[in-house]
Amino acid sequence: MYFLQRFSKPYLLGSYFLLSCLAFFSTLLGKSPDHGWRILAYQALSWLGLWAVFQKPRWFHYVLLPAFLAMPIEIYLRLYYGQGISTHHLGIITETSPKEALEFLGNKVWLLFAIATFILLWWWSLLQSAKHETRLTWQHSSRWIVLSALAACLLCWTYGAQVGVASASASDNISTSNNANDGNSSVGNQTIWQLRTWLDIENYLARQPPLPNWAEALYDEESFARSWPLGILLRGTDFYKERRYLSKLSDQSREFLFHARQASGNDFQQTIVVVIGESARYDRWSINGYQRETNPYLSQEANLVNFSDMITAVAATRLSVPIITTRKPAAQSLKAGFSEKSFLSAYKEAGFKTFWISNQMSFGQFDTPTSVIAKEADVTQFLNLGGFTNQSSYDQILLTPLQNALDDSAPNKLIVLHTLGNHWNYSHRYPQAYDQWKPSLYGVSNPAYTDLKNKEAINNSYDNSILYTDWILARMIQQLKVLPHMSALWYVSDHGQTLYDGTCNLAFHGHNTQFEFHIPAFVWYSDQYAKQHPDKIQQLKAHQNAKLSTENVFHSVLDMVDIRYPDEKLSRSVFSPQWTYHTRYVDSYGWSNYDDSYLKGDCREVIDNKTPLTQEK
Repeated sequence: MYFLQRFSKPYLLGSYFLLSCLAFFSTLLGKSPDHGWRILAYQALSWLGLWAVFQKPRWFHYVLLPAFLAMPIEIYLRLYYGQGISTHHLGIITETSPKEALEFLGNKVWLLFAIATFILLWWWSLLQSAKHETRLTWQHSSRWIVLSALAACLLCWTYGAQVGVASASASDNISTSNNANDGNSSVGNQTIWQLRTWLDIENYLARQPPLPNWAEALYDEESFARSWPLGILLRGTDFYKERRYLSKLSDQSREFLFHARQASGNDFQQTIVVVIGESARYDRWSINGYQRETNPYLSQEANLVNFSDMITAVAATRLSVPIITTRKPAAQSLKAGFSEKSFLSAYKEAGFKTFWISNQMSFGQFDTPTSVIAKEADVTQFLNLGGFTNQSSYDQILLTPLQNALDDSAPNKLIVLHTLGNHWNYSHRYPQAYDQWKPSLYGVSNPAYTDLKNKEAINNSYDNSILYTDWILARMIQQLKVLPHMSALWYVSDHGQTLYDGTCNLAFHGHNTQFEFHIPAFVWYSDQYAKQHPDKIQQLKAHQNAKLSTENVFHSVLDMVDIRYPDEKLSRSVFSPQWTYHTRYVDSYGWSNYDDSYLKGDCREVIDNKTPLTQEK
């Protein structure tokens, strides 16, 4: 009690100051935050607003709980990834089960529990101090003056949010009326919309000029999101909006049609299999030149065309799979959702029965972009109940459902298989028979993947998982070979991995490295396919060393069976003589031109030789 009475004021103020300093944590790492003065101003206004509205810390301290809980995550991301919490990170966190998190952390899980306990105790002790502290209660009449000023500022801000800023309007070329109807509009736009229900000011606002360029700083939502303590609430709001948008995406795109049909002359039975790999890295496949024989089976396949220069735009499953399966441009991959359907729906329109069989997870009401796409299929199966833990199924669990789909009575079928592939825990991705390179982490329940002492074992385990993937893909091809009709299989990984390469102390993905962007991909075709489509095989082989990206997959998968639609883009199909090169953007400090970049250090970070394009989120 004595401590609370004597030291509560400096304890509270000091703690709140430390919380605010988190926005500038990157400065300790040698990198000052962009628009630091803006962030500082937003933080000052946030504290002023909290104190004015709630009057005393004991009431607004509850609002700060999310910021306290997010502190260790923010610090971790700053230390290891050079970035703070984003809506994307919140998505990954909510899509990761406790078991997966425990597996990833390994022995460091106890450190996490200790930190979490400390944070909660710290927050609770501050709450007790706030309850006993009366000196920080804002009782002076100036509080009402501040509240009035804040209200006036809010009205002005709302006005500006509606009419726009000159610089933003010029660059985006978007009218204010369009902004008003944007589903991702700001809170200010929503406020104006509500006012319109009882006050007709729409015509008046539409006639007003935008605010001058200098006002852009007042509407810098990204800077506010990076401020503490209230920025995390904006991130949470954005995340909630994204999840609402994704949950409604199926309904919004229900009426979308490609108007696809299969060209005449294809009146024979056809089966196409698309395998979406997970975390497979190009240079760890022996068919791509790796010294270890990680592809003993695939290397024996005569009808296999291997792509030497396929890249993914972004190293995250939930963002890369939509680029693979739809016409969503790579430079829009950070945006939530897409208004069009995937190639599954185009195949359905062309008369194919479609299947989505996954060894990954469905996330229920909070549908991920992948599960939204999966639901387009006539038959959707999620087989993995264990996430990425050692209780999860090996990818061989896909073989029986694949055979069932192949035995289905439908004459024409598209079957999409989503594997766990080579996702961490690597040693949990394969059975003991494939534990060839040792020492490995096979049989270790909770390996410390962030411990450099395990570098060799991590790499051996990863190579073993590639060896198992080779067997899985070969088995799938064998299942197709026995079919009496035309068949083909397209394999593409969603992204690669960084694996403590050389002196690089980074691992996994999300580090902007070539190891994560350069991915393995190939097409296997049956002898019947070669007889039916000799010209396509000729074009496929002609383009196997072309500069390709996952943006080519959608167009190629449709063209490979002559599915035509009005606005098709054969310039993106590897089966077409019309194929042409397109700029390949990757998510590396903005949208970097992969083919006009250099690779930095042993980590091979992709650094654009010019200025990367600004990313829209």
